Amino acid sequence: MRKLLITGGAGFIGANFVHYWARQHPGDRLVVLDALTYAGNPANLEGLPAGADWRLVHGDICDQPLVEQLLAAEKIDTIVHFAAESHVDRSIAGPEAFVQTNIVGTHTLLLAAKKSWPEGGDFLFHHVSTDEVYGSLGPADPPFSETTPYAPNSPYAASKAASDHLVRSYHHTYGLPVTTSNCSNNYGPYQFPEKLIPLVLINALDGKPLPIYGDGGNIRDWLQVEDHCRGIELVMNKGRRGETYNIGGHNEVTNLEIVHLLCRTLDHHFSTDPALARRFPHCPAAQRQSCAELITFVKDRPGHDRRYAIDPTRAEKELGYTPAYSFEAGIEATVDWYLAHEPWWRAILDGSYAEWVSTNYRNRN
Repeated sequence: MRKLLITGGAGFIGANFVHYWARQHPGDRLVVLDALTYAGNPANLEGLPAGADWRLVHGDICDQPLVEQLLAAEKIDTIVHFAAESHVDRSIAGPEAFVQTNIVGTHTLLLAAKKSWPEGGDFLFHHVSTDEVYGSLGPADPPFSETTPYAPNSPYAASKAASDHLVRSYHHTYGLPVTTSNCSNNYGPYQFPEKLIPLVLINALDGKPLPIYGDGGNIRDWLQVEDHCRGIELVMNKGRRGETYNIGGHNEVTNLEIVHLLCRTLDHHFSTDPALARRFPHCPAAQRQSCAELITFVKDRPGHDRRYAIDPTRAEKELGYTPAYSFEAGIEATVDWYLAHEPWWRAILDGSYAEWVSTNYRNRN
């Protein structure tokens, strides 16, 4: 049975991975290390299967003595590294935290693993990265593959690119057993509401504007978070050490198309469930109007990449990876989850978050 250290495991993707792994591998020991900053939430780990063997450690991945102590005391044989500052807008406003967490933090984990794990043992350092390291695609460009040259365009993407290179270097220089996965945009349960999909859902329910950067034509490849977790599991179990695998959803969609799909989905829910109008009286759908009336175009952010797309061929051929969710089914499940978990997202909409939205989503002049 594995003993996993899951960094950032109280955040969006990390928490979904903890839930997924606890269901799929009930005998494994799960140690979650999370700094519990604005996006890390212990409530994300509630509801794990009865009998799951896990603990949450409040700590920083940059704290090397703490990491080494956990590796030794828990006899960790697998590190799954999610912990990262991840919101591009925040990296533009304050890049220092991204350099510290994403670069220095990753290097701290690598140093601790190298020091703690004897050569030749059955260990694994799995590093979770992003498609943003590859830069931006033109309309006719082929999707990103594992051999696409890196061309990061934001402080966030640059910090993740640096961490990818560090992980690779520790394998090729020191023989550390590593794998890396680069994923497309995730969506699903527990996503902090600064991201597009939960932001639009929650604003629509409260009758607030639905902000769309620029003309709404920016394209992303969307991946339901459980499909991502399944892909990571395959990379960990079957992936070649030292290799990178792209995990995508085969869902290239513009931001404007996503917002309209979310609006149609909410409109349908309100039309079939009268109780929603009583719960969310400010939503246009409560008055049999469309949530799309709330769409508002705002000033584009600096250096906004136009298009991302992932080619997951290597993962499909070598690992048998296939996303289970269509985009429509994934969005339907996501809307259902947010409607069923109002107390969760209400609890995190505090004053600092409201100030952040006000600062970064001003209406276009």
